[in-house]
Amino acid sequence: MADIQALIRDIPDFPEKGILFKDITPVIGDAQAFKEAVETMAAPFKGKVDIVAAIEARGYIFGAPIATSLGTGFVPVRKVGKLPWKTHRVEYALEYGSATIEIHQDAFLEGHRVLIVDDVLATGGTLAATIKLVEQSRAKVAGMAVLLEIAALGGRKNLAGYDLHALIQC
Repeated sequence: MADIQALIRDIPDFPEKGILFKDITPVIGDAQAFKEAVETMAAPFKGKVDIVAAIEARGYIFGAPIATSLGTGFVPVRKVGKLPWKTHRVEYALEYGSATIEIHQDAFLEGHRVLIVDDVLATGGTLAATIKLVEQSRAKVAGMAVLLEIAALGGRKNLAGYDLHALIQC
């Protein structure tokens, strides 16, 4: 994991002054690191999930190959207005405003065990909203997998009671 962590770049003052952005593009640009990250993120959930849901947009980078690794389907969690079918929708607070995400109403079967995947856990708002979408669909959250958890932002406390695996904590 140290090799993967070493590839993550800190970009100060991006996207605005005072923010330290964690750039994961070197990880996904390195074939071996990317493969190791996907396999390690998938490992705790082998045989325990029916489907993978990943959050737009960087969550897709990890979610799709994790779904393939686990032998499951893939559900995109999208920003509002991007899905063509009937949707479930949740609005949630961001650090600087609010956002809305959606899934198709028929994305999950009742009781489906869902693995939620994203790239970075910061405050936990997007993951918490995705949990609401899954549960609104009468599916069950089997767990969550993220590449990187920024522990100082306290997002994990907003996800208490759920099985959360972070490949790297900083």
